[in-house]
Amino acid sequence: MVNKRSTIYIAGHKGLVGSAIVRKLKEKGYKNLVTKTRRELDLLDQKKVFQFIKKIKPNFIFLAAAKVGGINHNNIKRAEFIYENLTIQNNIIHSAYKCGVKDIIFLGSSCVYPRNCKQPIKEEYLLSGKLEHTNEPYAIAKIAGIKMCENYNLQYKTNYKCLMPTNTFGPNDNYHKVNSHFFPALIRKINNIKKNNKKNLIIWGDGSAKREIIYVDDLADACVYFMNKKIKETVINIGSGKEYRVKDYAKKYLEILLPNKKIIIKYDKTKPNGTPRKILDISLAKKYGWTAKANLKEAIIATYKDFLLK
Repeated sequence: MVNKRSTIYIAGHKGLVGSAIVRKLKEKGYKNLVTKTRRELDLLDQKKVFQFIKKIKPNFIFLAAAKVGGINHNNIKRAEFIYENLTIQNNIIHSAYKCGVKDIIFLGSSCVYPRNCKQPIKEEYLLSGKLEHTNEPYAIAKIAGIKMCENYNLQYKTNYKCLMPTNTFGPNDNYHKVNSHFFPALIRKINNIKKNNKKNLIIWGDGSAKREIIYVDDLADACVYFMNKKIKETVINIGSGKEYRVKDYAKKYLEILLPNKKIIIKYDKTKPNGTPRKILDISLAKKYGWTAKANLKEAIIATYKDFLLK
């Protein structure tokens, strides 16, 4: 059991999810939090990772460090996505085991599930079909991480849990105009319309793809909740349980961020749609007593305020 004095290492604390986990832990009164920047600790260096974990002897590790990006970035940096993600998670998970760390939460992604998966997606559908091509290297790395945790649990009696979040958004996201995910990219585009008094919002694909999103503070809440929860399963889906088409999200964001402007949404059909539909079955998380709580409108406004500070 992790208590308020336990040493907790958050790998990837500067990222969207890692920074939210740090905020949530502090809010809950956990004081002994350990973080390292990329300059202080290169997670691609196995020897340094092992020495670091051996030195701090954490009671718990949140593995939120990863190379991430949107459809375009995943597709053009395929080699880096598979190599860096495999290496980071291998180094941390194996070093944790070697140093006697029994408890880890490994953050995966809903993209680990097959492209044309039966909906809503249950945890048991993992490896039941072909992956979405554009992010296959990233997904394969994350699947390897899940299987690593699962098999270390079986062989070494560790307690490594894997949380599979749906599309996550919120403060401290990556708002890059080419390499970001759909939701931060949408915020950037809407802000550009506002600044330059434009009339059109251009989104990739035809807008028909359905997506479920979760506010990052909800995901962080799930991470801290399951940190102290005994579970039988290795993998648990984390989502909001609600899905909308990409075009509906675009309309919603425009209503909230540009309430008095008439903006025409145009579709760039030369760009990929990605997976046609992706909603997680979150009944397992609910069975253990966890549900998402964030209000979508408030979450979008908070994320936009964060973007304006960048």
